[in-house]
Amino acid sequence: MKTINILIILLAIMAFPAIGQGDAAREIMQKSIDVSRVKGIETVTELRIMDAKGHERDRKIAMASRREGDMDKRIIKFLEPADVKGTGLLIYDYSGKDDEMWLYMPAIRKTRKIVSSEKGKNFMGSEFSNADMAAPNLDDFTFESKGEAEADGTACYKILMVPKSDKIAREYGFSKKMVWIGKKDYVMRRAEYFDQDGTLQKVLTATDVQPVDPQHTKYLAREMKIVNKENGRSSSFKMTRVQYNPDIDPNLFTLSYLER
Repeated sequence: MKTINILIILLAIMAFPAIGQGDAAREIMQKSIDVSRVKGIETVTELRIMDAKGHERDRKIAMASRREGDMDKRIIKFLEPADVKGTGLLIYDYSGKDDEMWLYMPAIRKTRKIVSSEKGKNFMGSEFSNADMAAPNLDDFTFESKGEAEADGTACYKILMVPKSDKIAREYGFSKKMVWIGKKDYVMRRAEYFDQDGTLQKVLTATDVQPVDPQHTKYLAREMKIVNKENGRSSSFKMTRVQYNPDIDPNLFTLSYLER
């Protein structure tokens, strides 16, 4: 009997660290989201889309974001070239529930809401997805610590994110995601996306990490590149102007402004 009791105690002790590691991994992910959330910001960004043969398409984008309570409102407007000018995306990025997204297409003067099943679809023909334009809903995933590793010379925590159901996996467009989070600043430096068969599909790298609001320890990666390992295509974002603006006009984040 005593041997059985000791065995039960040992099994319980072994179980608790696994639970603790999952909680710690989720906490790291939450910190990674929080470190990039600021009261207000405006940027101008270059989006470069490259096909498997090296042909490039360049886009110029204006983006603004505003923090309201536990929600981030974000608007993205295409400035160049002429064939996409005026195209816009409005995002209400909630904490703890599904985001809301609206896409405006000036060619047909129509706004439509992006539904959950479209999260994993490509953003404006790039290798980034619609889901990449907002922070993930952490309640949609389980988390597991995978130790520590370097990403581009930066010491990082490695965290495995797995969708809680097949439906969620289909919505986000991946079966699992491995992320590298900086140990000092909690900025995500690298992410690997795996398709529904468990094969590595995309690799995202984030560089040029700079403070946005140093007073409140907020940081931002000004360059991101994503490479599709399956089709050879790649896309990159490069912020050419970043302005911290805590008093940004709330009227920018409305459907009426999206459709201007």
